[in-house]
Amino acid sequence: MKLLHLSDLHIGKKVHGCSMLNEQRKILSQILLLCEKENPDIVLVAGDVYDKLVPGEEAVSIMDHFLTSLNKQEKEVFVISGNHDSGERLQFGKEIMKQKGIHIAGIFEGKLDCVTLEDVWGALNIYMLPFIKPSAVRKYYKAENCEDAVKKIIEGAKVDFTQRNILIAHQFVTNGSWMPECCDSENPSIGGLDAVDCGVFELFDYVALGHLHQAQKVGRETIRYAGSPLKYSFSEVMHKKSAMMIEMEEKGKIKLTAIPLKPLHEMREIKGKLNDLIDPKHYTRADRNDYIRVTLTDEEELYHPLDTLRNIYPNILRLDFDNSRLKQQNDDDIEMEIENKTDLELFEQFFQKQNQVELTLEQKEYIKKYLS
Repeated sequence: MKLLHLSDLHIGKKVHGCSMLNEQRKILSQILLLCEKENPDIVLVAGDVYDKLVPGEEAVSIMDHFLTSLNKQEKEVFVISGNHDSGERLQFGKEIMKQKGIHIAGIFEGKLDCVTLEDVWGALNIYMLPFIKPSAVRKYYKAENCEDAVKKIIEGAKVDFTQRNILIAHQFVTNGSWMPECCDSENPSIGGLDAVDCGVFELFDYVALGHLHQAQKVGRETIRYAGSPLKYSFSEVMHKKSAMMIEMEEKGKIKLTAIPLKPLHEMREIKGKLNDLIDPKHYTRADRNDYIRVTLTDEEELYHPLDTLRNIYPNILRLDFDNSRLKQQNDDDIEMEIENKTDLELFEQFFQKQNQVELTLEQKEYIKKYLS
């Protein structure tokens, strides 16, 4: 059995106000050509199909074309919701689509959805776990955090370890104290209640993860984030985007191949003085249309630098400055901010930045006693 693992399409996303729809059409067309060439039997989409809970008409049309094209190629398609998706909207028409080989798990309804397919090596069970929070499963299981919830859901599925099993999930997965690589366009709760240790997935031969945009393994080779097919922030400029091809034979025999994806326009960062950056010696015609973050290092005041730069680089998404005057101003601002805040306020700010949640009243009282 041959499977293609994708995730984090984020159809409809804007990066610094710039629509990525044309980029997304291009990359999904490239993936369709890849499916024709490599001929996987199954396509897995591990969440964050859309970028918003209520996707725009054009975004829905793009996904509709993608699924219709996969159906014409006679692929079995498995889609789960991510934290950016509305599970209810995503699985509209779920039972009708299932008849066409398109399997969607948008919301958790008490147990893992499972579809069993057959090949010459026997049964292949594909389990689908949409994005969950503990509050979403308390109707069925008592869970204090995401790891506890996922563990109990898997236990309830009574997975047959002797068969080949695949899980599609969209969670923040760690390996003990090791944290996966994240980027600016994600918002995982680092070290918080959202973390799920990869040890809970021991019953599965392959775990197809979504949520993080960097393609990477977590623990063993067969627990993997596919990563997003496009770069969605400048923290991703060094990423090598790809789709993961999985070839499964008898149980225990799996081959993984990352197949590179090429965007319509690259995303990159350039830095230097204005006159140097607009000098033809410093750019080529091919890279002028890339999505660019510019950092200018000129010390003197500049007159409308963005207009000047856009004559050369029309797709500038962000303009920053890095000079001694700005650094001194930033240092002064930071020093003043620190001086004007209490120790408790500084700790609250640090805690919220690290965990994306505010201190509870009980925690505040504890910290007050500690600081007093």
